[in-house]
Amino acid sequence: MRSFDVIIAGGGAAGFFTAINIAEANPKLKVAILERGKEVLSKVRISGGGRCNVTHACFVPNDLVKFYPRGEKELRGPFNRFCSGDTIEWFERHGVELKIEEDGRMFPVTDSSQTIIDCFMEAVKKINIPVLTGESIQSLYKSETHWKVETNKETFLAEKLVMATGSNPKMWEMLEELGHTVVPPVPSLFTFNIKDQRIKDLMGVSAMASVKVKGTKLEASGPLLITHWGMSGPGILRLSAWGARDLFNKNYQFTLQVNWLNDVDTNDCLETLKGLKQEQAKKTVGKHSPFDFPKRLWESLVAASGITPETRWADLSKNQLQALAMQLTDGHFNVNGKSTFKEEFVTAGGIDLKEVNFKTMESKLLENLYFAGEILNIDAITGGFNFQNAWTDGFIAAESIVSNN
Repeated sequence: MRSFDVIIAGGGAAGFFTAINIAEANPKLKVAILERGKEVLSKVRISGGGRCNVTHACFVPNDLVKFYPRGEKELRGPFNRFCSGDTIEWFERHGVELKIEEDGRMFPVTDSSQTIIDCFMEAVKKINIPVLTGESIQSLYKSETHWKVETNKETFLAEKLVMATGSNPKMWEMLEELGHTVVPPVPSLFTFNIKDQRIKDLMGVSAMASVKVKGTKLEASGPLLITHWGMSGPGILRLSAWGARDLFNKNYQFTLQVNWLNDVDTNDCLETLKGLKQEQAKKTVGKHSPFDFPKRLWESLVAASGITPETRWADLSKNQLQALAMQLTDGHFNVNGKSTFKEEFVTAGGIDLKEVNFKTMESKLLENLYFAGEILNIDAITGGFNFQNAWTDGFIAAESIVSNN
């Protein structure tokens, strides 16, 4: 049996960040990381296409929380204590410089997730934190003074336990047995499967669009990417995150309304088309797009409106103009299923937030039990926000643990 002051369950981003912050603030505390797999930080390795999207260049806590479909209210206080700027400063202090891309995402200047992994591994080595792999937790037991953690290999005792095990159903079950409530997990970031003649041969075409789920209040906007299985891109992923539960309940069968002109409504579009009918009377409709999006998409929507490419603008009927305006601003596409977005699988669900003290990240039900990262019912849209939650949770849990020792 081995004893530690703090055991961190989970060798991912949140687990490492918590452990390092505890040991750096109080080197006398004995801290260990337990990881069930053979490797640690595997999600860090694949994130951001192998570049690791560390955080997002949104530095105002009240703005940052708006990127979290679940956790917006609860994270306001924590982000006031450890926000994106603090993340940048922390990594710089540990020898990792970050850069901001045009869309606000932040990556290491090396463009390699290995830089973040090396940073963490060097830190735990320097401050003597044992990282124990292949340790699959079998049971958790709480005594008056200690936590007893039994794995497939051995038994550990610790005064404090940090659960940073991500979306692990087995861990959620154990915590339910100890009295916690788990909000059932559902996928959060996913793309839409759509078979439709209008987009059949347009793989790789991208346009700025607004999208909404018909019959609901769910809507989002951003770049939309046409793929061989349907639609993806930031706009779709945003919608999938905000609609995670509703779309799960619909069994991923619904009608998607797409406005390819983003914020232009049907009436304004119709007026623009009427103007083009006058101004470009002798030109053919299919020759080039009068709007700022790809020519191939324009040609497809023209065809879907019952207009041949050789038709002159002057010859368009009132019905054809109306049909084209509808295709441009309110195209209906039947969604039939979803696909996981790359390997970056994110879930909505986890420990009920009402049962966590967000000033300390400690359980309200069980003393000396802390949470960090995706184990909680917190998730965000794509763009570095899920990692920022991990860093913030980990920092606050560490600060609380250190101050209580």
